[in-house]
Amino acid sequence: MGDERETSGAVGNGNTTAGGTVPAAQAVIERTLTDAELEWESPSDGTYVIKLPGTRKLSTTCSLIVGRHSLSINAFVVRHPDENHEAVHRWLLERNTRLYGVSYAIDKLGDIYLVGKLPLAAVTPDELDRILGTVLENADGSFNTLLEMGFATAIRKEYAWRVSRGESTRNLDAFAHLTRGSTAGA
Repeated sequence: MGDERETSGAVGNGNTTAGGTVPAAQAVIERTLTDAELEWESPSDGTYVIKLPGTRKLSTTCSLIVGRHSLSINAFVVRHPDENHEAVHRWLLERNTRLYGVSYAIDKLGDIYLVGKLPLAAVTPDELDRILGTVLENADGSFNTLLEMGFATAIRKEYAWRVSRGESTRNLDAFAHLTRGSTAGA
């Protein structure tokens, strides 16, 4: 999940690649993100950080890095699961067989990401929209499943703690099947 530009020496210098250039890819990315009215920033030349709005997860942060030959995609999904690691990892690997352009991966801490690479020649508005849609669908769409599988005990404890303090449990409603009876002994 490193920065390809550091190892390849590309710094947005217009190097021609197999059908695309770094400046052309950057222009497509900026125009596509603006046209889609997404919240984004470019902290450095060729690097884009996009905030994709979600429904289960408040938002998904996705980074795009334009290298000399390819566009790297990286999006945080969820932190290292507390429990049930084998089942979580198996679920991720099974899902990878159905994904387009990105795959689930874990970093050295065990946090879960979606990562991918596209050749610069493939960076078009339609392809970028498709990749960002895949990222959003699989980060946001899988969020509750991953929480249920990897954090069920923490969800139950959080629910019981909130109930004991008289606090709202509304944002835990999606996990009602896990929290029924969690207040016993709380």
